[in-house]
Amino acid sequence: MSDGQKKYEFKRKLEELREKTGRGTELVTIYIPPDKQISNVVAQLRDEHGQAANIKSKSTRVNVQSALDSIMARLKYFKNPPENGMVIFCGMISIGGDRTTMETIVIELPEPITTYMYRCGSEFVLGPLEDMLKEKKTFGLVALDRREATIGLLKGRHIELIKHMTSNVPGKQKRGGQSAKRFQQLRLIAINEFYKRIGDSASKIFLEVDHKDLQGILIGGPSPTKEEFIGGEYLHHELQPKIQGVFDISYTDESGLYELVDAAMDTLQNLDLMQEKKLVNRFMRELVSDRNLATYGEDNVRKNLKMGAVDTLLLSEDLRRIRIYVKCTSCDYQYEKTVQKPDKLEACPRCDKALELVEITDIVTELSEMGERINSTTVFISTDFEEGEQLMNAFGGIAAILRFQTGV
Repeated sequence: MSDGQKKYEFKRKLEELREKTGRGTELVTIYIPPDKQISNVVAQLRDEHGQAANIKSKSTRVNVQSALDSIMARLKYFKNPPENGMVIFCGMISIGGDRTTMETIVIELPEPITTYMYRCGSEFVLGPLEDMLKEKKTFGLVALDRREATIGLLKGRHIELIKHMTSNVPGKQKRGGQSAKRFQQLRLIAINEFYKRIGDSASKIFLEVDHKDLQGILIGGPSPTKEEFIGGEYLHHELQPKIQGVFDISYTDESGLYELVDAAMDTLQNLDLMQEKKLVNRFMRELVSDRNLATYGEDNVRKNLKMGAVDTLLLSEDLRRIRIYVKCTSCDYQYEKTVQKPDKLEACPRCDKALELVEITDIVTELSEMGERINSTTVFISTDFEEGEQLMNAFGGIAAILRFQTGV
C-alpha cells in the first residue's frame, strides 16, 4: 500500500470516528506510546474497572465496565505496543433512536506518540491523531512591491495568507512646493520604513514556526524591490540563511502568493504539491493532445484498469463514494453500483424476493487495488490548489494517464 493510500485511509478512519458519539462518559479512549508496558496498561484498566463500580447510573456503569473488559481482551493479543504506539477506541455507540452498539477500534499509528492517555467522554479524543495529518514542512512566503506586501505560509499543499500590508510611499511625482531632492529623500525614507515593517512582521510570523519545520523562505516581487529588501537584511538574522530564492512575480496581493509558489516550482520540486501539480498538468495536456493517452470518470478509468492500460491513476483526496454489491436471496439476480451512501434495498425485480447487501467497498480503495494489480502508480491529489480542485470538480476526482491508446 502506498503512503498516499495509507494517509487517505487514516484520514477516512478519523472522519468515521468523529461521527461516533455516546451517552454521558461511556466512550473510552486510550493512547499507548511504544515504550509503555502492556501489563501496566492492563493494571490501570483493572483499577478503572473497579472505580467504575461507583458510577451511579446503572447503564453508564455497565457500559463503561463492558468497554474496559473489551479493551483488556484486545490487549491480550499484544506483548508490546506496535513500533509507533497504538490507540484504542471503545464504547457503546449511538446508532439512531435509542439503539446502541458496542464497538472496539484499534489503530496503529503512522508516527510515534510520546504520551500515555486514558479518557472517558461522550466523544472519542482525536486531537493527537488530527495533529498527525497536519502538514509539517513549511515555507515562508513574501510577495512585495513598494505599494503593498503579502506574507503567508506554504504548509504542505496549502497556501495560507497571514498578513497583508500597504505602504505610505508617495508616488514618483513630487508634490508642489517641494524640491526634487527633498521629495526623493522623503520617498526613500518611506520605502525604508515600509521594508522594516515587512521585515518585522515576516520575522514574527516565521519565527513562530518550529525551526525544524521551516524549510525555507521565498521572496517575490518586481525588480528592484525584492533585491532591495534582500540586500537590506530586513528579516531577523536567524531567518536570513533560510532565504532559498528570489522570484519575479506580477502580483503582490494574495494571488501573488500563489504566483510565487508557481514561480518557485524548481526550488519546491520535491514537495508533494509540485509533484501533484505536474501530474495534473500532464493529464490536462494529454487530454487535449492527439495521442489519446488520458481518460477520466469512474466508468472509463475502471475499463482501462481492467485492460491494464493505466500508467498513473489520479484520485482526489476528497472522493467520498462507495461501491455496493447486491444480490437476491432467492434467484441469481445481482448488481453493483457506486453511491454516496447505501440506499434502502427494494424487492428483486425478477422474483420479488428480498435483496441483500453483500459487500461495501470504498471506491478509492477498490480502484487503488485494481491499479496495484497492474503495477500502476496511484497518486492522491489534494484540492488545496487550483489544479487539484479542477480535477475534483470538472473530472469527478477520478482520472488516468494511459500506457497505450484504448479508445475508451
